[in-house]
Amino acid sequence: MAEDRERNINLPRELDAEKLAEVALALLSLTLHGGRVWKALDWDLMNLLHEKGWIADPLSKTKSVIMTAEGEELARSLLLKHFAASRE
Repeated sequence: MAEDRERNINLPRELDAEKLAEVALALLSLTLHGGRVWKALDWDLMNLLHEKGWIADPLSKTKSVIMTAEGEELARSLLLKHFAASRE
């Protein structure tokens, strides 16, 4: 069981993993209910991304959503803008 907790984390090296972890935890808290969180983003947040034209309509039975070309380009630039690792 200890081996399960020692998984390799393969995030891109150019990103600050600590910042990403903090933001991921904050986003998960949007789904907090009774001490548990969903392993997905808040529905209102997903609907907002759809309204902005960055993802396809999230209302479906599938567990994934299609990111638009605009959303994909913006996501890449935002990752680097907000989470680029310091080059000290």
